[in-house]
Amino acid sequence: MSEQMTNDVLTEVHGRLGCITLNRPKALNALSLDMVKTLAQTLSRWQSDPEILAVVVRGQGKEGPFGSFCAGGDIRFFHQAAVAGDSALGDFFTEEYALNHLIHTYSKPYIAFMDGIVMGGGMGICQGASLRVVTERTKMAMPETHIGLFPDVGGGYFLSRCPGAMGEYLGLTGHVLVGSQALAAHLADGFIESGRLANIWQTLTSTPFETGQAVEHWVKSQFARLEAPVFPARSQMNAVFGKSSVLEMIQTLEASSDEWSQATAKVLRHRSPLMLHVVLAQIRRARQMGLANDLRMERDMVHHCFNLRPISECETVEGIRALAIDKDHTPNWKPEKIEDVSMDEVQAFFVSPWSAQDHPLAKLS
Repeated sequence: MSEQMTNDVLTEVHGRLGCITLNRPKALNALSLDMVKTLAQTLSRWQSDPEILAVVVRGQGKEGPFGSFCAGGDIRFFHQAAVAGDSALGDFFTEEYALNHLIHTYSKPYIAFMDGIVMGGGMGICQGASLRVVTERTKMAMPETHIGLFPDVGGGYFLSRCPGAMGEYLGLTGHVLVGSQALAAHLADGFIESGRLANIWQTLTSTPFETGQAVEHWVKSQFARLEAPVFPARSQMNAVFGKSSVLEMIQTLEASSDEWSQATAKVLRHRSPLMLHVVLAQIRRARQMGLANDLRMERDMVHHCFNLRPISECETVEGIRALAIDKDHTPNWKPEKIEDVSMDEVQAFFVSPWSAQDHPLAKLS
């Protein structure tokens, strides 16, 4: 066994298997720029190493391995860097999206054990996996509209490929899926009970597999059979979130008296009105895009999140302030209502500030 350790990412080689453990449990393994760089460097090195057959990744929980995968990017850093005008903010997103692309296009099996919280940036390092494993403890979401952001890290790409209008629903509301629901949303490939993960990891690291495909096949053989998951109001969800605009969606929900419609309308009314419109446009555009173009679009969008307005009026800075800095949970969205959003401002998110050759992600293919 060879081993490389940083404080927040543990990388080990057991036999011919590359093993990654996200090791920032007190922050629910939220990704820092250093963590992103370590992951990218490690995966690139292992991809070109003929001795490495496959890669497995997990998160460290507060009580030991597993229990928490990754809660996303470090939003406190986003807030601090944005207010300070720190160029490291842009570097973070460029590096992170390049990492997401590397994982989606990885030439060897990459198996993600998505036990516990899997949100935001955590989705970015697992949705490109060749096998995405969930458990009964999985809590999966793209909750960015809650902080005045959008589902990035390739969110437009993978949400737009969910069945029906489920991607729009998940992207706009930030609804949390449990493991079995993630399978129905096509955001996971198999289910393993969390109590079996430690033994499965031990078997993976001690078995002399001869091919990467053998590693993948063995993990698949451990999947549990599940009954079809219950997805409340799925037909309603498709009908409402398949509509052409956020305004039509909220009007339909608020005109309905059933519990699901009223609860969903309440959720949308608490999200950033501006970003609801932006996210709907993002997912609909991404449905016609390949991964590289989607990531370039999202890099444009995240630039505009922090630069389209003065920082004092930045929707994302305000959303993070309300959730994670002051924790008053009362963001001052501008505008306050879905009905008052300017579509000109929405469209501005999709105008690239860079020429094609100067784009930070120009080399993605």
